[in-house]
Amino acid sequence: MDDTQQTTPQNLESAFAGECQANHKYLAFADKAEKEGHRQVARMFRAAAESEAVHARNHLRAMGGVGSTKENLEAAVSGESYEFTKMYPEFILEAKAENNSQAETSFFNASEVEKIHHGLFQKALKVVEAGEKLADEGYFICLGCGNTMARDAPSRCSICGAFRAKFKRV
Repeated sequence: MDDTQQTTPQNLESAFAGECQANHKYLAFADKAEKEGHRQVARMFRAAAESEAVHARNHLRAMGGVGSTKENLEAAVSGESYEFTKMYPEFILEAKAENNSQAETSFFNASEVEKIHHGLFQKALKVVEAGEKLADEGYFICLGCGNTMARDAPSRCSICGAFRAKFKRV
């Protein structure tokens, strides 16, 4: 068998991960440039971030990583479950052992939010499996920790304590 065929799936996964990381890194760089008064640099970073997102979606499609809505919800439920039951608990313990409180808080907050995402995806999966549609409602994301709420933002985030003003409507 040709070595290219054996490594292409791994190359696609690596490229997908790298493009996703670049997308988010460039968005963070854009925010910083904007705060420092460099509007055109911020715009350039955002343009590059969008380009990286296009690359990531193309790689994901080439990997066969996008299925039906039902399949995508099943994958999301599984991924979120892994994150809050295995991955983040291990990361939290390691950060604690290394006295890295910033990483520990970041991992803890993410883990708590992954539980919420898991529940949202499970609910959506049941609705899709029943042949129905989810109710049309907004989602609110806490810009402090990522907490995700359907319908309305709370007065304070239940995970990080941020005020309602820190929630973004999606």
